[in-house]
Order: sequence, then C-alpha cells, then structure tokens
Amino acid sequence: MASKALPVNEHNIERVVRVLLGIGLLSLVFIGPKTLWGLIGLVPLATGLIGSCPLYTVLGISTCSMKKS
Repeated sequence: MASKALPVNEHNIERVVRVLLGIGLLSLVFIGPKTLWGLIGLVPLATGLIGSCPLYTVLGISTCSMKKS
C-alpha cells in the first residue's frame, strides 16, 4: 500500500531511464573526470528505485498509467 507522502507516480520505463541516468552520473565520481558533481546522480537513482518523484507529487503530475477501478 502506497503512502500519500510518496505515491507511485512514475511509469516503469521512466523508472528504468532514471536508474540508468543516475548510475551514469554516479560513474563520473569514479570513472572519467572524477568530479563530485556526479553525486547529483543520487537523485534520479533514488526516485527511480522508489518510483515516486516528490516534484511530480507537488505539481500533481503522474506518468504512470491509471488503473480502472
């Protein structure tokens, strides 16, 4: 059961893209320019793994398909 604080509001494809983007950005910390700017990758990685984007919740956006009840 999803809480109202973190409702699932991301489509599965978007979640995969966010996780891959997060991993790609985090790789900048260890591979390549070795800059701490890659830590920004934690945000898309976390939201992709959780399935909920706090900004989407505030703006009332949802990219996941609605289930018919």
